Amino acid sequence: MKSPITTHVLDTALGQPAEGVHVVLQFWQAGRDWQQLAEALTNADGRILEWLPAGARLTPGTYRLMFDTRAYFERRRAATFFPMVPIVFEVCDVDQYYHVPLLLSPYGYSTYRGS
Repeated sequence: MKSPITTHVLDTALGQPAEGVHVVLQFWQAGRDWQQLAEALTNADGRILEWLPAGARLTPGTYRLMFDTRAYFERRRAATFFPMVPIVFEVCDVDQYYHVPLLLSPYGYSTYRGS
């Protein structure tokens, strides 16, 4: 069983997975700020699959994935317009699995709820 939240980063300009992207998973604490839950680097396939323990229970609420795209593009010696990419999403059903991919290029990005 995998983590209840996972991600996958694809470099659409290169047509391949984005390895070594630093990603922080956070939870919004109303009236406080973002609380860091985990951080990891994407693997050779551009994925982070195990940053929360298998069987971990989510709390309903607002989550954010913060992708450090500047460091990724600097390693490639490429410029980027988006040095950080935040993806904020809502968890309502804690029994569901949430896969949040990032399609990335130096001057644009998109995301969706994956499966």
